[in-house]
Amino acid sequence: MTTYTRTQSRLRTPQTQAIPGSKQVQNSAGGYSFGLSKWERFKRFLILGAEGPTYYASERKLQRDNTENVLACINEDGVRAVAMIREISHAGRAPKNDPAIYALALAASDGDEATKQAAYQATPVVCRTGTHRFQFDKDLKELGRNSASSGMKRDYGRWLSSFSIDNLALQLIKYRQREGDSRHWSVTDHTRLLYSRRPQLDPERAALLRWLLIRRQGRNPQSRYFGQVEFPHRLIEGFEKLQAESTGRRAALIIREYGLPREAVPTELLNSAEVWEALLEQMPMTAMIRNLATMTRVGVLHSLSNGTAKVIAELANSDRIRKARVHPIAILIALKTYAEGHGDKGKHTWAPVPQIIDALNEAFYLAFDNVESTGKSWLLGLDVSGSMSAGRVGGVNLTPAEAVAALSLVTARTEKRSLIYGFAHSFRDLGISPGMRLDQVLARTYALTFGGTDCALPMIYAEQKRLPVDVFMVMTDNETWAGNIHPVQALDSYNHRMGCRARLVVIGMTSTGFSIADPDRLDMLDVVGFDTAVPSLVREFALG
Repeated sequence: MTTYTRTQSRLRTPQTQAIPGSKQVQNSAGGYSFGLSKWERFKRFLILGAEGPTYYASERKLQRDNTENVLACINEDGVRAVAMIREISHAGRAPKNDPAIYALALAASDGDEATKQAAYQATPVVCRTGTHRFQFDKDLKELGRNSASSGMKRDYGRWLSSFSIDNLALQLIKYRQREGDSRHWSVTDHTRLLYSRRPQLDPERAALLRWLLIRRQGRNPQSRYFGQVEFPHRLIEGFEKLQAESTGRRAALIIREYGLPREAVPTELLNSAEVWEALLEQMPMTAMIRNLATMTRVGVLHSLSNGTAKVIAELANSDRIRKARVHPIAILIALKTYAEGHGDKGKHTWAPVPQIIDALNEAFYLAFDNVESTGKSWLLGLDVSGSMSAGRVGGVNLTPAEAVAALSLVTARTEKRSLIYGFAHSFRDLGISPGMRLDQVLARTYALTFGGTDCALPMIYAEQKRLPVDVFMVMTDNETWAGNIHPVQALDSYNHRMGCRARLVVIGMTSTGFSIADPDRLDMLDVVGFDTAVPSLVREFALG
């Protein structure tokens, strides 16, 4: 007798087929998952971007699909889209600001008048540095906008006016090197455009821009254009003095006196320990994290140095980390690189300071929102299938497999009743414990990627072993296809067998439009991996 329910069961359906009566769609791997709403996918793009291919989808396809989705959101409600861009960028929830800048350029280019107005009003919030602004204008240019238009000139004038005089002077010094970069519009290009229409800028800002044009043209910055004022700002004065210095000792004195950033230092002085010691005294958090290897290589950082003591103290300051918008993934990348003791191409090497590795490890957790334990039992399932070793997370040099391992420790360190397992086509103990250092976890997970993807395995395993689980957390790219039961069905089976109401949290690690979580169910939550707000959201869901 033929059993038709084997092919049409709502309780157990192969992942290569859609659950009958569901809203599932085919994912990039050929299996079936739930499609994200356009707004959820928009959020995922703003946080994760679409740089680097996934195992099943090319980078170009991901970018095209996400661009079409961003435009759909802009067309539906452009002002809402700009508000989302503004909020995620301002809060520092994404590893990189590039997706937000690109989406803002799309809104300014293709939105209706209200959307364009909102987009330009948001530029000072989203484009907080010269590099951000030049990226925004590059994107606008590639989208077909005329960069010499009166509207863009007015917007650039408003952007300049959004900075304090001190901050504007700092921007002009820090980002002058981008002027020769063909990927960006330069501040000099914009200044010429502004002056072609004689913008209404206050005298102090106008003087700073005149200095920039004069220096760009190779003329003496102390020319008659400044009248009786030698330089338009104290930072500019210090910058010009520093360019004439050739010794590290005297350069260090000027750096301390004027509070100059690293970008102001001539290249030939960047191997001086005295220069780096002076820079470190007032170095911003993000710059400090980026330059740990260099400061170690030149001798500023070693086990007994004052510089190391300062770095450790800074990395332990959670308020400073959050105010500087230091994203956890930036710390993770710094830790990964610093612990290896050499750059990507091996040109420079250094001896990592163990105390700094430990400080970076702890700083990673501080960069997330403060989270308290729920007191519940957790089973964390880390997707380490072959697809998780492809692509990058958030446009940085980190595979999804490495990222989920690090992210799992945020929950595991908070929730004492938790287990961390890995899965692909089988379920196994990865040997990861909350007490391990992040660089050790990254190395362990990278070496363990294997097989096809079955996201139902965490629930199947818990049911087979009769483990009392309150919350399943599955970290994946959602490209599931290998199992003979869907994850949502496996959760229902577990709850039925155990007589409980366990919940499922899905952490999406790539910018695709799929999730194994059913968006219509209240016992399932889909969130974006490496959103700094995730730990708090997950805690609220687990307790709800």
